[in-house]
Amino acid sequence: MRILVTGASGFVGRALAERLSRDVRYQLRAASRNVSVFPPEIDSCFAPSLGSNADWHQALNDVSAVVHSAARVHVMNDTADDPLVEFRKANVDGTLSLARQAAAAGVKRFIFISSIKVNGEGTKPGHPYRADDMPDPQDSYGVSKMEAEQGLRALASETGMEVVIIRPVLVYGPGVKANFRSMMSWLRKGIPLPLGATGNKRSLVAVDNLVDLITTCIDHPAAANQTFLVSDDEDLSTTQLLQRMGKALGRPARLLPVPASLLQAGAAMLGRRAIAQRLCGSLQVDIGKTRELLAWAPPVSVDDALRNTARAFEAG
Repeated sequence: MRILVTGASGFVGRALAERLSRDVRYQLRAASRNVSVFPPEIDSCFAPSLGSNADWHQALNDVSAVVHSAARVHVMNDTADDPLVEFRKANVDGTLSLARQAAAAGVKRFIFISSIKVNGEGTKPGHPYRADDMPDPQDSYGVSKMEAEQGLRALASETGMEVVIIRPVLVYGPGVKANFRSMMSWLRKGIPLPLGATGNKRSLVAVDNLVDLITTCIDHPAAANQTFLVSDDEDLSTTQLLQRMGKALGRPARLLPVPASLLQAGAAMLGRRAIAQRLCGSLQVDIGKTRELLAWAPPVSVDDALRNTARAFEAG
């Protein structure tokens, strides 16, 4: 069974490609704009730019399933004149063009890596998002992912190609970048952080857990035409995350018990409200549907995942 993985040199795509390349059940075809990262034994191909005119004909030859992880990703300070237009070109037009070509090529299943941002930006503690909640995206990236999901469901109805949608929360693991890596850098340097009194709850997902779910969805009969949320199934406050990350790094976190309300007020004054929301706000997901429908559970614990992440961080 040949699997095409798009975005195969990205954080999630590369971890998935490595997993599939070791699985005797599957033949991997890795599509990327940077094929030089793959060894010669990997069947890799150059991926066209995401857009409505992209030609995926050769990449889709003899493919049974597509895992589409390539995307124009969310950035904190987008410089595009109209971010929604740019997100739609890649994440909506590009996704649906690939999916239409996949259906025409006889691909049986199309797995779309979406985002929890389709659900929204935050939850009240104890009131997690569920897979079948009404979408409520708050930014251009989330809107584009929602519109791609809607287009894929319509395409599935028209063509009979099965569509599986997976909405991850924040993904971490070896090689993680952005804010997660910054937090590890602060802890390693012993910098005191004013995050010792957050009472929030946030769902995270280790990249190994996400990859395990994607692999499960490749041929699980119950996954067809379903939407799944995914997490480690253990929600942490920012304070707890830093404490356990510090333990994984062997450098106890130096956390100051500043009330979250003061942090949020200060961030608002500095125009950093979104950062404060990520550090102090809650975002929880309920993966009950994922567990029950697929008989799936995260195989890697939070502490093991943090240790793996810390080892790669120290080594790199």
